[in-house]
Amino acid sequence: MLKIKVESSGTDWDAVRTCICSGYFHNAARMKGIGEYVNLRTGMSCVLHPTSAIYGLGFTPDYVVYHELVMTSKEYMQCVTSVDPKWLAELGPMFFSVKKGYGEQTRIENILQRQMDLEQVEKMEREMLARQMANQTTSSVKTSAPLAPAGTSKFRKKARLHAFKPDI
Repeated sequence: MLKIKVESSGTDWDAVRTCICSGYFHNAARMKGIGEYVNLRTGMSCVLHPTSAIYGLGFTPDYVVYHELVMTSKEYMQCVTSVDPKWLAELGPMFFSVKKGYGEQTRIENILQRQMDLEQVEKMEREMLARQMANQTTSSVKTSAPLAPAGTSKFRKKARLHAFKPDI
């Protein structure tokens, strides 16, 4: 007798479904239409067998893995389990990958992107201020007018006028 400690997953069926997915990821199918699936690798169309437990659930999962196909008038999947598409990408990376659609980023990615954008804006503002100060010093040398500090309203008004001046 092996002295392996037996652990139960309890009510967490995801562990069991992940194990099944790791063995049958090559038999993965995606929902194509009402009650119809298509094999992700071969493109073969198939449907749930009427004796399947998933058949009578009232909803059909988007992704499933199956043990076998029974060919009658249609290709019927037997021994079907619903899976998460991310599991397919993790367990069968040579066959599957997850693509992000437009605007689908995690919260952390959004925060990092915002921080990078703010840093970029601050860098551009520093560069603009340095250029304006350089232009102001060259013009003040020619006219010998005193320099206005960067924080004064006179400087801000001058910057606004230049910003809205149309190009001719």
